[in-house]
Amino acid sequence: MSAGQFIRVRGQVQGVGFRPFVWQLAREMGLTGRVWNDPEGVGIEVWGEDIDAFATALRARAPLLARVDAVEAGPLDDPAPPDFAILESRGQGAETRVTPDAATCQDCAAEIRSPGRRQGYAFTNCTHCGPRFSILRGLPYDRAQTTMAAFQMCPACRADYENPADRRFHAQPVACPACGPRLWYEVAGDVRPGDPVAQAVAELRRGGVVAVKGLGGFHLACDAANPQALALLRARKHRPDKPFALMGAEAALHGIAALTPPDLALLRDPAAPVVLVASRAVLPEAVAPGMACLGVMLPYTPLHHLLLDAFGGVLVMTSGNLSGEPQVVDNAEARDKLAAFADGFLMHDRDIARRLDDSVERATPPMVLRRARGRVPGVLPLPPGFPDRQVLATGGQMKGAICLVKNGQALLGHHLGDLTDALSVDEFHKALADYAALFDHRPALAACDLHPDFVATRAAQATGLPLVRVQHHHAHLAACLGENLWPLEGGPVAGIVLDGLGLGPDGTIWGGEVLLGDYIGFDRAAHLRPAALPGGDAASRQPWRNAVMRLDQAGLAPLADRLFAGQPVAALRAVAAGGMNAPLSSSAGRLFDAVAACLGLAATAQSHEGEAAMRLEALAGPPGQGYPFGPGLDPAPMFRALAQDLADGVPPATISARFHDGLAAAFAAPARDLVAQGRARAVALSGGCLQNARLHHALVAALDGVPVLTHRTTPANDGGLAFGQALVALAQGPGESRDQPEGGLETV
Repeated sequence: MSAGQFIRVRGQVQGVGFRPFVWQLAREMGLTGRVWNDPEGVGIEVWGEDIDAFATALRARAPLLARVDAVEAGPLDDPAPPDFAILESRGQGAETRVTPDAATCQDCAAEIRSPGRRQGYAFTNCTHCGPRFSILRGLPYDRAQTTMAAFQMCPACRADYENPADRRFHAQPVACPACGPRLWYEVAGDVRPGDPVAQAVAELRRGGVVAVKGLGGFHLACDAANPQALALLRARKHRPDKPFALMGAEAALHGIAALTPPDLALLRDPAAPVVLVASRAVLPEAVAPGMACLGVMLPYTPLHHLLLDAFGGVLVMTSGNLSGEPQVVDNAEARDKLAAFADGFLMHDRDIARRLDDSVERATPPMVLRRARGRVPGVLPLPPGFPDRQVLATGGQMKGAICLVKNGQALLGHHLGDLTDALSVDEFHKALADYAALFDHRPALAACDLHPDFVATRAAQATGLPLVRVQHHHAHLAACLGENLWPLEGGPVAGIVLDGLGLGPDGTIWGGEVLLGDYIGFDRAAHLRPAALPGGDAASRQPWRNAVMRLDQAGLAPLADRLFAGQPVAALRAVAAGGMNAPLSSSAGRLFDAVAACLGLAATAQSHEGEAAMRLEALAGPPGQGYPFGPGLDPAPMFRALAQDLADGVPPATISARFHDGLAAAFAAPARDLVAQGRARAVALSGGCLQNARLHHALVAALDGVPVLTHRTTPANDGGLAFGQALVALAQGPGESRDQPEGGLETV
C-alpha cells in the first residue's frame, strides 16, 4: 500500500475552482484521496506514487483566480481509498482568503453569445469568473452563505454544479434563466414588458440616462458620444466638471484612447478596474473637462457585455449616488434616490451584500488610486520581522479604508468614501463589523491617525483596545515600505511624502515633508515652507486663497491683486494676519492649488477634490528645466520665476512643466543627500500628490541612481493609510505612540 500525505493549501483557494482542479490533477497522476474546503483553506488527503510532484503542481498549475500562499504536507497512516473524491466544506470560521469579484471569463462571454440555454443570460458565471465578495455573507464560501441562497438550482444547473469535470463544479453563483436571478427594465416603478436590454439601449440612444445595477452597486449610464446626454447627466447630478468613467468593448476603446500594451493588460485583468489612459480627444470635452486622460473599463459582467453588444458604442458608467453619498446598492434605495437622475432602470433581483465601487488604476507608472471591486479582499504579506498579532487600523478621514492584520497578512479593505458624509460614516461602521465577523478577527491592538476629531480616530478609541496613534505622514511612509516588503530591521529610509494635509505632532498641518525614518519612528528632515490657510477648509475648496498667500510670501502682492481682482483679497489678508482660522501648513497639495490658480485653473472654486491639481497635471508639457526653490524648500523663488513667465507670455503648458520639474528636484535633493550621507538606505515616495503621474515620473528621474520605493498595488493616497498605521502599531507595540508628543495635541 502506498504511503499517504495530508496536504494543507493556504491562500485565495476558495471560490476559484480549486477543488475540481485538485480532483483533475489527482486523476491525471493516478492518485486517490479526497479534498475539501474548511476555514483554513483547502485540505487534501492523498495516496499514491510521486506525491511530491502533485504538491508542486498544486502551486505551479493553480487556477487563474487562485493565489497560493503555502502548501504544507505531513504523513498519513490511514488506508488509501479506492478513488479520489470531493467532499463538502467543513467547519466554521475564517482563516482562509476570500476571492474578489472577477470579470466574465472568455468561456462565459462566448456562451452568452452562442445558442444554448444561457444565450443572452445576464448572470452567467463559472468557477473562473463572476461575483464573489459582493455576494458573500459568511465563510466558508458556499452558496448558502451568499445572496444566491434565495435561488434554488434547477436540475440542469445542479448537474453542472455536481460534475467535477465541468467548469461550473461547485461554482456557488451558478444559474440559468430557469432558476437564477431575473433581469427587468422599469420606468417610474412600472416594469416594462419585453427585452430589458433592448429597452435600456433604446433609452440610451434617445439621449437618456439609465440606472444599471451592477456587481457592487448601481451605475448611471448615458451615451458618451452625445453632448446633450452628457449635459443632461451633469445637470441632474450637479456634477459640472468631475470626469466620468467610461465602459466599452476593447475595439471601441481603441477609438477613443491611445491604449498601450500595459494598459490593455490591466484592462483585461480579472479585476477589470477603471484604467486611466491617454485620450485621443474624439469624445466631447464634457466627458472629462480639462483632462488629458480618460478613465475606461471593459464590460466585466454578462449584463455589461450584453448591454455594450446591443449599444455598439462607449457608455458613461458613473457611480449611481447622490453627490457625496455612497453608491446605491438596493433596488428600493435606487428608486428613491436615483429617480431624479434616471429615465429608466435596468434592474435585477440578486442582492448585493456590500457596496463596492469600481477600482481605479494606472498602468504606467503602475499605481492604484482606488482599491475596491476586483481587488478586495485580497491580502498583503507582512514584511520580514513583524510579529504575528491581530491589529485593527482605522485609516483617515478622506478616502476611508480599514485594515485588519491576521496570520502574518494585512487585509486592506475597500474604499468607503470620505467620512465627512453621514452615510459614508454608516458604511464605515458597517465595514468594521462586517470584516470582523467575516474574517473572525479579534484584534489585540488598534491604530489610528493623530487627529482627534476624525471619525476613524474616534472609532478606534471606542474599541477599548490598546491604541497606537500614528502621525499621518509616518503612516504614508510605512505603507510604502510595507508594500515593498521592507524588513522591520531594514534600516531608515528618506520618505518624500506629499499630500493635502495631515496633523503633525507639533500641532501644525503638514503636507510637504521629507522624513527620515522607518516603521518605528521618524525625524522631519525637511519640509515645504509653511503658508497660512485662510478660512481653513475653505482654502482647500478655493485655490485662489492659497495663491494669494504664496504670492504675498514671494513679494508679489500686486500680482495677486491683479490675478484675483474679483475676490475679497483684502479681507483674506486680514484673516491671515489675525491668525484666526488661518493655520500654517506645509501642504504640497495646496501649493499645487496655488500654482493652478495663477494659471486660471479652477481658481475660485473646485467642483471636486483635486480638480485644480488634476487640470495642472493635464496641462504640463515635456520635461525640462524646473523652477528654482529656495533654501528650506521655500517656493518664493519659484513664484517669482513663474510671475516673470506670465509677464513674458510663456505658454501655460511650459509653466506647469517647470513647476512639476522644479518641485521634484527640490524634494529629491534633501532625500538624495540623506542617502549619500549613509543616513538612509533608499527613498520612498508616498502621499496623495504621488497619484500625479507627471510628478511621479519627475521625482523618479530626479532620484536616478538612488534606490526608490513606490506604491504599485496600494494607494499612495489616504486609501492606503490604514495599512501603514497597522505596520507602525505592530512595530511600536502597545502603549503610547512614539508619534504622539508628550501632552497630546490640540484639535485643529
